[in-house]
Amino acid sequence: MAVLWRLNVLCGVQGGRAVFLRTPVVRPAQVSAFLQDRPAPGWCGAQHIHLSLIRHSDSKAASLHWTSERVVSVMLLGLLPAAYLNPCSAMDYSLAAAITLHSHWGLGQVVTDYVHGDASQKAAKAGLLALSALTFAGLCYFNYHDVGICKAVAMLWKL
Repeated sequence: MAVLWRLNVLCGVQGGRAVFLRTPVVRPAQVSAFLQDRPAPGWCGAQHIHLSLIRHSDSKAASLHWTSERVVSVMLLGLLPAAYLNPCSAMDYSLAAAITLHSHWGLGQVVTDYVHGDASQKAAKAGLLALSALTFAGLCYFNYHDVGICKAVAMLWKL
């Protein structure tokens, strides 16, 4: 209550400007009208942000991609103990695909966040695609011509 009294003292009855900050004070009626997508009387906001998702839900591709990333992450949590308990070629190839896809999506987000410029971002994404394809091909080659991922990790743990 003391805070509200101090704000009332700092704001003029009609002025609506803080004495110390010299910025407009937002009143609850204006915030409520802002969230309901209708202007309040006396509101002169420069930008209006829409909070409803209905206006921006033209495509569900981003949502499906986010869900797919989470499914692959949870699947990896189950694949790792299953691969330890039951090492076989199906587990090796499943791990090769899941690890490659998980790392490709993760590094893709790094490229999106930290590589700027259209040309350099396209080049980085092309390089990432080539790296991911080589990684998957290398893991499949290792699974087919050598002991496989599961047995290789088990052999490393025995050292």
